[in-house]
Amino acid sequence: MKYFHLIWAELMKRKTRTALTLLSIIAAFLLFGLLDGVRESFEQAGNSANGVKRLQTGSRLSFIQPLPMSLNERIAQVPGVKQVTYANWFGGAYQDPHNQIFSFGVADNYLDLYPEMAVSAAHRKAFAATRTGVLVGEGLMKRFNWKVGQKLPLQSTIFTSSDGSKNWSFDIVGTLAATDKKSGGWFDQMILLHWKYFDDSTPYNRGQVGWYVTEVKDASQSDRVAKAIDAISANSDHETKTQTEAAATASWMKQMADIGLIVGSIMGAVFFTLVLLTGNTMAQAVRERTSELAVLKTIGFPDRSVLLLVLAESVLLLLLGGAIGVAIAGGLGPIVSAGSNGAISVPPIGWRSWSVALMLMVGIGLLVGLLPAIRAMRLNIVDALAGR
Repeated sequence: MKYFHLIWAELMKRKTRTALTLLSIIAAFLLFGLLDGVRESFEQAGNSANGVKRLQTGSRLSFIQPLPMSLNERIAQVPGVKQVTYANWFGGAYQDPHNQIFSFGVADNYLDLYPEMAVSAAHRKAFAATRTGVLVGEGLMKRFNWKVGQKLPLQSTIFTSSDGSKNWSFDIVGTLAATDKKSGGWFDQMILLHWKYFDDSTPYNRGQVGWYVTEVKDASQSDRVAKAIDAISANSDHETKTQTEAAATASWMKQMADIGLIVGSIMGAVFFTLVLLTGNTMAQAVRERTSELAVLKTIGFPDRSVLLLVLAESVLLLLLGGAIGVAIAGGLGPIVSAGSNGAISVPPIGWRSWSVALMLMVGIGLLVGLLPAIRAMRLNIVDALAGR
């Protein structure tokens, strides 16, 4: 620490270059903080206290492959099952096919298995009594300025209605909200419609369901119950795969996109570029200070001290930029969550992310400073002072 002033002075000698390098480091670690938050958000999807007791059963072949309705009663009879429900992906879009909304056709008892969805008794009664009724997330209601009681025209990107078009009409009879905004904020952004109305109104479903949701009596028996459910359809043309809710959600997302691989690839490219950039900065800085380093050796600084000074300068540069970048990412997390309308809930940057970030800062700092530091350590005083 007694040489900090010396390290800082050398770092600030070329202020413009240092500032531009710092901006690059800040940008890299800002991206790291945001992408790590997005990755963690997807990893946490389906993780909740209530979700521990829920299993999801889908087709072993693909999550878009439907399952027969006959499985409903057979799953309900499996020992350890408390209740079972089912749902279909509707694929709804509002006004524009690209403006897609999470929308599902659900069984009458669907809400019984999801206490995380808050629906008032009046709205639930209205939903049960209205064949064309839908429950709409409060976030969507505010986003599109919808009102309870109005007609809701939706397009389905998958299913045609009874008249052969992809245009459907529903009645908004109530709203739903997430009781826990952190783990289930996306419930505010979804629409639930009656599976029966959906099934009767399209010729393409024909009594099939997208997936089953099972509540088990004892979470410790989930593995046994899952195997028993899958055994029902073993060696049939509709073999199933039953998983915990968290595992099923992760599997669905992985079939659409491997978030971990995408994030890892992006960050690998970003940090590789950062290594080249900061490495060039440090190499140039040491070349410009050859005579100064020679003077330090002349007045008694040992080779090891010169090596450590250059390494400390490199690490300090990374720590400054990295810490600022991660801190900014922490502040932008809530803004990203709000901008995604609750679809992505970026968690606060915790100690784990900070630990990884700090290790990256120190590691990259040592890596890019090592060769210039070795060059400075091996510097010949006579040659350096002579300008050779």
